[in-house]
Amino acid sequence: MYGRKGYQLVKDFSSGEKGQLKPFNSKLFDETIEECDQNHHLIQSLMRKMQQEGLDVENNRNADHYGALTHHLSLIRNKRCLMAYVYNRAEIVRDLAWRVGLELLDLPSEIQEKLTTLEKEYFKNHSVAIKSYMGKVGIELNVDMVPPKDPYIKVRVLDDIDEGIVLGDKVTNFSRHSMHFVKRTDAERYIARGQMEELTG
Repeated sequence: MYGRKGYQLVKDFSSGEKGQLKPFNSKLFDETIEECDQNHHLIQSLMRKMQQEGLDVENNRNADHYGALTHHLSLIRNKRCLMAYVYNRAEIVRDLAWRVGLELLDLPSEIQEKLTTLEKEYFKNHSVAIKSYMGKVGIELNVDMVPPKDPYIKVRVLDDIDEGIVLGDKVTNFSRHSMHFVKRTDAERYIARGQMEELTG
């Protein structure tokens, strides 16, 4: 009661590592909505009580008025916490499209498992919008934001990647622990997925 569930929901989100998703806490989310409903019913009940007693609801300042005000403020607080929870998760989902890739299948399975059905739909729609815009302007916007010193990098394959991937103009086989000298733009999506690492020095 009095905004406690909303506080716990936001606290649950902030306890995770920055920029990383935790599984959607549907239990606490539903409990927060239930607390909102309770606040709403109690406000209505107190307002009806004042009206039945013939009191001016707007100007009366008795215990029922302050009780209704307390439930109203609790309701607003919980709504803000619900919106903050959903908005901050959506912000991470948008960021994944830029960092990892524009296809849902590009996301590692451990991330996909943490997304709700609606978040997956949001990711797809956001990716479609980005791809549409990139197609119109003719620029790959989701590559490295800092201009590289060299367009080619040396990488080591950390995990088996499907054979016969076309990079540039040739077909390349990426077996585990093999090293390659490839275009940065070709390697970035595999690095983002944790399938390759850039070798420096």
